[in-house]
Amino acid sequence: MEILLIINPGGTSTKIAVYEDEKPLFVKSIVHDPEELKKYDAVVDQFEYREGLILDALRENNIPLESITAIVARGGLLPPVESGAYKVNEDMVWQLRNKPHHEHASNLAAIIAYSITRKHDVPAFVYDGVTVDEMLPIVRITGLPEMPRKAIGHNLNMRAIAMKYAKERGKKYTDCSLIVVHMGGGISVSVHSGGKIIDTINDGEGPFSPERTGWLPLHEVVETCFSGKYTEHQMMKIIKTQGGLYAHLGTTDSREVEKRIEAGDEHAKLIYDAMALNIAKNIGKEAPVVCGKIEAILLTGGIAYSKYFTGLIEKYVSFIAPVIVYPGENEMESLALGGLRVLRGEEKAKEFHKVV
Repeated sequence: MEILLIINPGGTSTKIAVYEDEKPLFVKSIVHDPEELKKYDAVVDQFEYREGLILDALRENNIPLESITAIVARGGLLPPVESGAYKVNEDMVWQLRNKPHHEHASNLAAIIAYSITRKHDVPAFVYDGVTVDEMLPIVRITGLPEMPRKAIGHNLNMRAIAMKYAKERGKKYTDCSLIVVHMGGGISVSVHSGGKIIDTINDGEGPFSPERTGWLPLHEVVETCFSGKYTEHQMMKIIKTQGGLYAHLGTTDSREVEKRIEAGDEHAKLIYDAMALNIAKNIGKEAPVVCGKIEAILLTGGIAYSKYFTGLIEKYVSFIAPVIVYPGENEMESLALGGLRVLRGEEKAKEFHKVV
């Protein structure tokens, strides 16, 4: 029997869970006071504060630290890594503290896990971080050598769903050829073949989403950037958090949009249907990567709960392959299952080496 502590920090909360093998004993989202977080100059400085809250939650739920057999942390913004598990080590902590790919709360997960392992000698891993990079060399090429495409996406959930699909059909993940779409605040479209994510259209270059603009006409982007109306910071905020449904409809909640559609709002329907078509077009863009040999298209993430929305996408892309829906984000379960595969010898955890 394995007892796993799962750590998943976000911008305004820290999700934790304790699993007994595949069974969750408890799951908790610790919401942080914005005023408390303002005390810290950098996100990385929050680690002792958040670690203390995690240890308090374990005590409150009568989970002795000594009972934990492994920790599985969300993969932060490391330099490009392979899929699967990496041991949390000194090099990883140094990287996340000093030279992460970007600053983000997820970088705290491995730092906190490493600190806890110093108090209680158990292994700690990260699993399928957002910077998993297994893209084929040919799909990286763009029209400018200094701007290759980058592999950043919702890899944890997308790969977990791909493996779940394979297991349900008695197949190996390595034998499947799939397109997997994560649909949440941001949207990623990925191709899985030979056990690797060989291409990803991330939420900076693909369909618009509830929060993000996705791809935009290049000439207009350049003109806007040099118009003097916006600073670089303001433009990045628009692209990441004020685009998509929010820009068109003033909300990021797809459920609210569907209520408007049901009430007869034709403009809301046009925008929402356009988001579905954008996703479908990007699914179509990925099919040629494996010469159209796709056995299934998997839709996941929070928006996948909507039968209306997934039905639209299915109408557009079912000629490519059958569409199967796995609603929800399942991050905590995905981390737990990844850790169990390592502990059971089904996968081997890799060693991370810092990139100076």
